Amino acid sequence: MRNFTNTGFRLADASKEMKLIYTCFLAFVVAGLLTIGAYQVARIGPTYERIVAHYRGGEVGEEMAFPKTFGELIELTHFHTFVMGIIFLVLAHLSIATSMRRFMKFFLIFTAFFSTLGNLASPWLIRYLLPIFALLQLLSWVGIWVGYGGMIAISFHEMWLRAYRSSRSD
Repeated sequence: MRNFTNTGFRLADASKEMKLIYTCFLAFVVAGLLTIGAYQVARIGPTYERIVAHYRGGEVGEEMAFPKTFGELIELTHFHTFVMGIIFLVLAHLSIATSMRRFMKFFLIFTAFFSTLGNLASPWLIRYLLPIFALLQLLSWVGIWVGYGGMIAISFHEMWLRAYRSSRSD
């Protein structure tokens, strides 16, 4: 992490060992995103109606879903707040250490941040306020894929493809 204290640090210039560590981290994050995506589609559902039924209770196909309890929402929020905060921190640092345009860095970072906030808040809003907040949940899922996916792709590109092209041109 000492590399990030140097304002001129770029991922393309990192040692092979550091790139390997960052790549392994990115692989874990990709696996996490894929599994949460599968969970969102299979267990919650990718539609407004299924999201509402998941949190507020109701029929989902031929199954009956019970409303999420306060305790279940606390547990979900507690775990995701810590995990997503750490993932966000590391990915944002990796993104800043790329040669990507400043606007794009901020776009991806803010998209990931606000989508994560929406993802954390929407179960509470759906359950205790209005079902319309299921749209916020869907929008947050898309934003997470755009924000985090973009930061992962750009970081990987910077470490391996950009660095490879630079070393070939020398």
